[in-house]
Amino acid sequence: MADQNEQKNNQGAENAPEAEPAPKKSKRGIVLVVVLILAIAAGFYFWRSTFTEDTDDAQVDGDLYQVSARVAGQVVHVDVTDNQLVKAGDPIAEVDPKDFEVALAQANANLASAQADLEQARVNLPITHVNVRTSVSTSGSDVLGSQASLSQAQANVAAAQSRVDQAQANAVKAQLDVDRYTPLVAKDVISKQQFDAAVQQAAATKAALAEAERSVKAQQDQVSFAQQHVAQSISQAQQSAQNAPGQVKVQQARIQAAIAEVAQAQAKVDQAQLNLGYTKIVAPISGIVSKKNVDVGENLSVGQDLLTVVPLDNLWVTANFKETQLKQMKVGQEVDLKVDALGGRKFKGELQQIGGATGSRLSLFPPENATGNYVKVVQRIPVRINFTNLEAENKDHALRPGMSVTPDVTVKQ
Repeated sequence: MADQNEQKNNQGAENAPEAEPAPKKSKRGIVLVVVLILAIAAGFYFWRSTFTEDTDDAQVDGDLYQVSARVAGQVVHVDVTDNQLVKAGDPIAEVDPKDFEVALAQANANLASAQADLEQARVNLPITHVNVRTSVSTSGSDVLGSQASLSQAQANVAAAQSRVDQAQANAVKAQLDVDRYTPLVAKDVISKQQFDAAVQQAAATKAALAEAERSVKAQQDQVSFAQQHVAQSISQAQQSAQNAPGQVKVQQARIQAAIAEVAQAQAKVDQAQLNLGYTKIVAPISGIVSKKNVDVGENLSVGQDLLTVVPLDNLWVTANFKETQLKQMKVGQEVDLKVDALGGRKFKGELQQIGGATGSRLSLFPPENATGNYVKVVQRIPVRINFTNLEAENKDHALRPGMSVTPDVTVKQ
């Protein structure tokens, strides 16, 4: 037994040194695996750096629609709450409409009054035409009448002058009879009675002559008056003819002014209708309500912000890539998008735009590097990436503006 144990111990001793190379092979295998993993990682990194570009400085972006009051007034009810989904046109709140209904009624009344004034002005236009024609016609008739009166007065002067001539002839004859009878009555050739009759006849003819001359003077005065009346009638006729177009133009101007008044009144009606409509505040677009800042009973002022509507159907990604990454990036390249907030959920996208300036240049206070203390810093340029299938990939509306995204742009196929 002792010999057998000794032989076993000797065999174990002989075999022990031969088992030592095993750990060396194991370590060599581990090293090879590590090297292989590193090689694969390096290859993968090389492939990614060659064929793709990514950044962790990216966020979901979207339009934010501020809903504000268009008219001032007291809020009578609010129809939404924070984080509520709304569709375009859904009621959000309402301002007390009573004052605006009264304003609309007043505007309609003013419009009706202006329309009545316009109608009256249009009715007066043909009346003005008739009055003008009548005035011109009357003036012409007055001229003709005054000219006829002048002709009659001139005829009366001629007749009176004939009577003067006749009376003068009678007076001369009567005086000749007196002169002839004077020596005869002294010689008693004729009777005293006959002589007295001749004297009386001479006196009568002189009186008739004087009366005829006074009649001529009166008729001449009538001629002068008739001439003045003719001149006055002609002047009035000319004035009427000159004023006629002006009177028509004045009435036409009144019509134009009335038309302008109607247009102004109609504009006030339209504005009153708009203001009444503005009392019903509705969602400008479909989306989710955020930052609600309005309650029943609150008095609003024009332009006061009430809430924000964030549309969830029109989103994109704004990624700020380093300027050194843009060499191979082009519009239209495919992008894989991974959203951190959704557990790395992936979306498909397409590079839409490369910004026109770096983020620092677009900041409120752009850097000023003319002081001599310049330190070169790699700049970042905003790149817009559109979702290519957002409607199908975001049916649950899980995406929200501001969520962090990791975009992976395929720059080479």
